[in-house]
Parts: sequence; C-alpha cells; structure tokens
Amino acid sequence: MGQNGHNHSHTSNERRVFWAMLLTGSFMVAEVVGGIMSNSLALLSDAGHMLTDFVSLALAWFAFRLARRKADIRRSYGYHRFQVVAAFVNGLTLLAIAGWITVEAVRRLVDPIEVLAGPMLVIAVLGLLVNIIVFAILQTGDRENLNIRGAALHVMGDLLGSVAAIAASLIIFATGWMPIDPILSLGVAMLILRAAYTVVRKSGHILLEGTPENVDPSDLRDQLKAAVPEVADVHHVHIWSLTNERPVVTLHAVLADGADQDDALVAVHRALEELFGLSHATVQLEGNQCPDDRPNTKASETAR
Repeated sequence: MGQNGHNHSHTSNERRVFWAMLLTGSFMVAEVVGGIMSNSLALLSDAGHMLTDFVSLALAWFAFRLARRKADIRRSYGYHRFQVVAAFVNGLTLLAIAGWITVEAVRRLVDPIEVLAGPMLVIAVLGLLVNIIVFAILQTGDRENLNIRGAALHVMGDLLGSVAAIAASLIIFATGWMPIDPILSLGVAMLILRAAYTVVRKSGHILLEGTPENVDPSDLRDQLKAAVPEVADVHHVHIWSLTNERPVVTLHAVLADGADQDDALVAVHRALEELFGLSHATVQLEGNQCPDDRPNTKASETAR
C-alpha cells in the first residue's frame, strides 16, 4: 500500500473508532441503570464490558491520533507502535472482564438473585441494536489492523452479552428459572476469553519483535538468492513489525564476484517488496567476509 493509501486507511480507521466510541459511551449509562434496576448479572456484566469498551475505544482512537505525529530524533520510527500497545492493553482488559464475569456467575449460581425480566429484556434489545451498529462500523475498517481488531472484539463481546441477556430474560419470563442468567454469562465469558487470547498473543508477538507469521526467514534467504543473481549468500536476517501492517527487515547480502553494488542493492530491495511485501528494508552488502564475523582486534590484544 502506498503512503497516500495508508494515510487514507489510517484516517478512515480513526473516524470509525471515534463514532464507535461515542455510541458505546452513550448507551453504557442506560445499560448500567437497567442492570441495577433488574438485578441482572448478564446486563451488569455487559454494562461493565461496555465501560471498558468505551475506555478501550478511546485508547484506540488516541493511538491513531498519536500515530499521526512525525518521527523525531528520540523516536525514529514515529509513534505507530502505540497502536500495538493499545491492542495489547485492550486484550488484557478483556481477560480481566472474563475473569470477573466468571467469578460473579459462580457466586450467583451458589446464591441465586431474583432478576426482573421486563427491564432486562428492554435494555438488552436496545443494547443489541447499538452493538450491531458499532460492530458494523468497525468491521468496515481495516481488519488487519490490530487496534481495529482489538476494538471490534471488545464490541463482539458486548454483542454476545446482549444476546445472552435477551435469551436469559425470555427464559426467566417463561419459566422463572433464575440460574439461566449467570449460566449464559459464563458462556459469554468463555467467548470473550478466546477472543482476548488472540489479541494478546498477536500484539505481544509484535511487541517482542517476533517474526511476522507470513514470512519465513529461511524461505526469504532462498528466494532472495534465486531472484537476485548478484547475491551469493544471505545471513543475519532479522524481520519484525512496527505494526501488523508495517513489517521491517534487516539483512546482510554477500555479493558474487564482479557484481555491481548499486544494481544489486536495487534488485534486493525490489525482490523483498515484490516477494514478501517488505518495503522497509536495511541491507548491508558484503564481500567475502562479514564484518561481524571478524575477530575483535582489541579483545585479541587484551587476551595476549
């Protein structure tokens, strides 16, 4: 994606997160009131989830705003990585929410609380409509962006919570069986837990400078040598990501005898972008010996 395309996608994602944040925050108050009035754990857990959604969406929106800032001397890559930090924090909050719902559900199974099905049903239906709108807004954004994905998973948890609350209220209406409220809440907690694990794993992998899942360093070495005849060997390959959409690579390329350095450098960069989508590459060209493999002269003299 070109710079203009990336900027357009970035602005579009930021706008979607902003509207999702406003809708979520606006309805959260009504759901808190409804949950307290009806004594519904399903509603209260969904309201608590919507509160963290509002905070996480605000954090995601701030991350997009911060990423606009240009690189400086102290942050040569700019502020793009903050998006990944936001996604990681969102994933951790999802894990905490799932834990709280689980503990509260078990407590209510042991000591059931009467739930008012009428107010619960009204609030749950309204919540479902709001969550569907917010989820649709986020789904039209960049699905490969971890910040958008983390926010969308938060809202998906809310949507499932609303569905569970509707189902629980209807069952209570029909049978009066109160344990259905915490039981369905447990089901939602398990789904949230699975989604949270995915976000934490992917964002944590990027924060630890892990190799992108779609790039194999060994395969890169082989394909690069095959695509660029001037390159005799490739080593010291390091691939990581600033964000999920911005992979970065550094490598050493040993040139064949008689190869033109300028032509080889251009060919290596072209091959990296065309074959692997690696547009940000730092390539060190070498002759017969890698400077990193030479003995340290000062260390050798000290050892004598």
